[in-house]
Amino acid sequence: MLHLGSTVYLRALAAAALSPRRAAAPRRTAPAERVVIVSASIGAGHDGAAHELHRRLRAEGVTVDRYDLLDLLPARTGRVVRDGYHRMLVRAPWVYQRIYSSTERAGGGGPLARALLRTAEDRMLRALPADTGAVVSTYPGASRVLGRLRLAGRLDVPVFTYLTDFSVHPLWVADGVDVHLAAHAVPAAQARALGAGDVRVGGPVVDPRFRPAQAGERSAARARFGLPATAPLALLVAGSWGVGPVRQVALELQGCGAAVPVVVCGRNEALARQLREDGIEHAFGWVDDMPGLMHAADVLVQNAGGLTSLEAFAAGLPVASYRCIPGHGPANAAALDEAGVAAWIQDAAELKDVLCDLIGGPRGLLQREAGLALFAAAGRGPADAIARACGPRDPLPVPLAVAASGVRGAGAGAGVAPCAVRGAGAGAGVAPCGVCGAGAGAGVAPCAAGGTGARPAVAPSAAERIRTRPALRRLAAAAAAACTVWACAVGTGVATTDTGTGVMHAIGRTLDLDRPPHAHHPEGHRS
Repeated sequence: MLHLGSTVYLRALAAAALSPRRAAAPRRTAPAERVVIVSASIGAGHDGAAHELHRRLRAEGVTVDRYDLLDLLPARTGRVVRDGYHRMLVRAPWVYQRIYSSTERAGGGGPLARALLRTAEDRMLRALPADTGAVVSTYPGASRVLGRLRLAGRLDVPVFTYLTDFSVHPLWVADGVDVHLAAHAVPAAQARALGAGDVRVGGPVVDPRFRPAQAGERSAARARFGLPATAPLALLVAGSWGVGPVRQVALELQGCGAAVPVVVCGRNEALARQLREDGIEHAFGWVDDMPGLMHAADVLVQNAGGLTSLEAFAAGLPVASYRCIPGHGPANAAALDEAGVAAWIQDAAELKDVLCDLIGGPRGLLQREAGLALFAAAGRGPADAIARACGPRDPLPVPLAVAASGVRGAGAGAGVAPCAVRGAGAGAGVAPCGVCGAGAGAGVAPCAAGGTGARPAVAPSAAERIRTRPALRRLAAAAAAACTVWACAVGTGVATTDTGTGVMHAIGRTLDLDRPPHAHHPEGHRS
């Protein structure tokens, strides 16, 4: 186990920083029919969207590869990021709220986040197969990595960002991303306001098992889960990690009398045991048959506004947001309420009345119709747009810098040489973004491969030479990033533990490189 003063972590980051800076861009030799999806195992929402896009694209005959951005960060930094985020939500949610708000005001991440994401660029390029026809991101950090590669002319295939949430944080809108795919007009409008160019509403991506209950399925599901046969049921979810004031909400649901609480705690088995001790009879840990549990319920109560809300819409289940987790929780609740697909309960005194209206009143009927309409209006959905981008007859979109706006202040792309194969340029002479500092590749030469679809040759330029930093500067940046990660971890530990021993134990467990990585559950619930 590493101790607080150990240098193993710094040495690992140093080795990563001193590795060759540039990865050679693979060359495509045939019409592309492969899509690469990049997600992140932070919660389950990003992975859940990636899994369903994977399934749909495979059904259209497209070969699909999936990668976790956290695995592409050096020296197991991704595990530190995931564990740190989890501990913030559990032990110091106010820290996450401050980070979320500050990056929202700034229009994106800070220099540390940018430096960390830059370390994944070469690994990302090396991971992409030579016949890749499009890359899809379901995580903001991955969009930033891919967008920088597009702007620099190092990636010549279109990049899509699928917006998994109804609210759009500025981190989602990355320079260089060709198309942003939204589930509804509300997140689409937010993305455009942040400067995104090509934004398309393609509807949610949800496992087809989530659908309205047929005759007899409701009673069968209740019997299968041991639930009351006739009483109204409120299904309370708290993400795959079971975070937020779940105990308080469960007891409030029980006390108000509007419905019997049925709680899903994800992988937080300790929370499930605690709830049963509190007198909440129907408290579950991880549930594989979430479609069946939704068929049994009358209303969904959630605190994050992620994947589970979309699944409830597909199942015809009315949704209420209540006592949301910090950061994206209230932002998603507001966006869902604006879209008319979920009620946002901000006052505990309204809990009973709103739930009763959702379960048996006109509000519930209207929300069911609005939720199901998301899928009826989606047509073939975002997977179809992605699949068509891989076809040899569709031209490659020009990579776009985020348009200048009061939030981001980035310049637009210009001066792109056309690709002789796909009919579009691969890089642009783009002014650096004032927020994320993503400079553009200039002077992109035309594709010289004739009909082979090879990647474009990027002419050397002053900007390119500046980006090739000496190894020692990369080492210094990596060391600074590691020290900052440690400082944040120590600060969180001091705020949430009683003794110095507790702090050192927590940090030591997080930075122990000999521990096996967390299991990755791409199909898991619930974020």
